[in-house]
Order: sequence, then structure tokens, then C-alpha cells
Amino acid sequence: MRTVNIHEAKTHLSRLVEEAVKGESFIIAKAGKPLVKVTALNAPTAGQMQRIGFMAGEIEVPDDFDRMGSAGIEQLFGNDA
Repeated sequence: MRTVNIHEAKTHLSRLVEEAVKGESFIIAKAGKPLVKVTALNAPTAGQMQRIGFMAGEIEVPDDFDRMGSAGIEQLFGNDA
């Protein structure tokens, strides 16, 4: 995440806000000490993000998925069992 000093934030506030709206949050610091984080209001926070199941209904996993390519793998590593 980008960190900018207060002077740069004041000078380029409009551009920085536009970037934040597009999802590029930034931190404003004073004398190298982070003070605030600027992020878009509609940006999800870490607790709101949900990744598991995000493609439900979009893909199909074949029934033999766990056995696909097993003949080739056995040939590469040998079947000593």
C-alpha cells in the first residue's frame, strides 16, 4: 500500500482520491509516521471479503478428478506398490 506525506496528499488530493475510489487505498503519514488510511467507502474490509465458493455454479469438477492422469503419474514414478 502506498504511503504519502501530508504535503503530497494536500498537493495531489484529487488524484489520490480518484485512485482510492478505483481500489488503490493509501496511507497519509507525517514525519514518516502513518496517521490515516484512505480507502473507498464501498471497498470491502478484510472481514467482509468472502472468497470461498465465489465460483459456485460456474465450473464443473469431473467425478474422476482425483484419478485424472494417474496412469501417467504411475509411469513417471513407478508403481512399486
